[in-house]
This record gives sequence, structure tokens and C-alpha cells, in this order.
Amino acid sequence: MISYNPKIWFTYIFSLHQSKSIKEFSPILLFVGLYSGAIAYLELDYFKLDETSHVKNLFVIHITLGFVISLLLAYRINSAYDRWWEGRKLWGALVNNSRNLAIKLSVILKDEKDLAYFRKLIPSYASMLNKHLKDEETSMQLFDHVDLALDNHKHRPNQIAKMLFQKINDLYVIHKISGDQLIILNNEIQSFTDICGACERIKNTPIPYSYSIFIKKFIFIFVLTLPFPYSFTLGYYVIPVVTFIFFVLASIELISEEIEDPFGYDDNDLPTKKIAENIKKHVEELI
Repeated sequence: MISYNPKIWFTYIFSLHQSKSIKEFSPILLFVGLYSGAIAYLELDYFKLDETSHVKNLFVIHITLGFVISLLLAYRINSAYDRWWEGRKLWGALVNNSRNLAIKLSVILKDEKDLAYFRKLIPSYASMLNKHLKDEETSMQLFDHVDLALDNHKHRPNQIAKMLFQKINDLYVIHKISGDQLIILNNEIQSFTDICGACERIKNTPIPYSYSIFIKKFIFIFVLTLPFPYSFTLGYYVIPVVTFIFFVLASIELISEEIEDPFGYDDNDLPTKKIAENIKKHVEELI
């Protein structure tokens, strides 16, 4: 995730940030520019059409369709941002729940071995959830007094949650915690699984395919028809104008695709690895 100061926005206007959208669209931007120039040449120089041509009246269609496409793109990027923000709220809840669990255990437990177990295992859940959402492989790990041998073919966050509850249940069996404390701690661990399930829902449920494809086709057809009416008023200036319009519309769609899955490696994805490291730091301070 890119960190920046929103109060100095004027500086970013002139900064030369390496834009992913420009990289991805360079070939098609070149095509749109050449296509627009070709249409302008055919209309103005080859066929020598004048402003009385009916082709010029096509701009009325673009006015109507421009309003429709603006609504579609607004809904598209808002729905994508909602997914991004929900993911951030879920990881914020994971931070708070990890702290709460660590605080309660640090007060309830007195045995240093028990505390050391949770000191290592609670942050491991956030770290493993980060790897799970990014489909990263995890090798066998061995912590002090904690045998964390995970099976990569099984649900890894669930394995850690099971270890956490197993340990708490064992403490209840040997009367190191009471029944009321078991219920309180169980709710904290259950919240971990709820957060994991919500993150998986975001990751595994993309925007419907037909909706995403329709917007792409709509943008492309809309832009390809722009040079026909506007060549008469803009002349060959239609080349940069149409190219810029396509760049703006397609960039909005690209941004939406990037942030609708906030658990990847894109520049604007959530810093889940850093959040997991902060959880580890906070838990070690508390226990």
C-alpha cells in the first residue's frame, strides 16, 4: 500500500509516479491514437466530408451514453472500494481482538510456559491469515515450546485457531481457568475464525463476470465511436482528446479491479503483512 500525505496533494500532480495503468494501456493507447487519426483523415481529407454530414450528429448519442457510462463507473469503483474498506475493517478488528485476547490471558494466566505459548501463537494467526489470503506456501515452523507443524494441504488459519482453543480447553481441564473465563476466551478465538471467513468471502467472490466484461466492452465501443462526430469540430486534435478520454475511463476500471481484491500484492492493496507484524509487536508487549 502506498503511503502519502493527503494534505500536500498539489505536489502529487507534478510527481512522476510510475503508473501501472500507463504501462498496461500503452499499446492500446497507441492503437486508439492511430485509430482516431485514421478516422479524422478519412473524414476530413479523403472523403472531404463537411459539417452538413449526418455523421456529425452522432455526438447526441455520446452525450446520452456518457451519462450512462459515468453512472456505471461510479457504481463500479464504489463497490470495489467498499470491498477494500471492509477488508481494512476486518483486519482492524483482528488487531483489536488479538490485543484483547492477549490482555485477558496476561491477567488470567500465571505460568510463564503458558504465557510463552500464547505469546508465540496469537501473532501466528494473523501472519498465517496473511499468507493464506495471498496463497503463499508455509514451511514447517518450530517455536520455543510450540510445535507449529502445519499441513499446507489443510486450512492453515483453522489449524492455528484449533491449537489456541485446544490449549485454552486444556487449561480449563486442569483448572487453571474457570468456566466463565473459558467462555470469554472462546468468544475471542471465535472472532478470529469469523474474520477469516469474511476475508475469504471478499477474496473468493469477485465482481460478476458479465458485469465486468460489459463495462469493458461499453468503454471500448464508446471510445471507438468518438472520433466520427468530433473530428469535424476538433480536427486532428481528436487524437489526443480521444486517447485521453479512453485513458481516464479505462483507468477507473483498472483501479476498481485492483482494489476489489485488497489482499494481494498490488500497490494499493492492504498492508496485511505490516499489520500482522504490528500484532506480533503488541502481543509481545502485553504478554
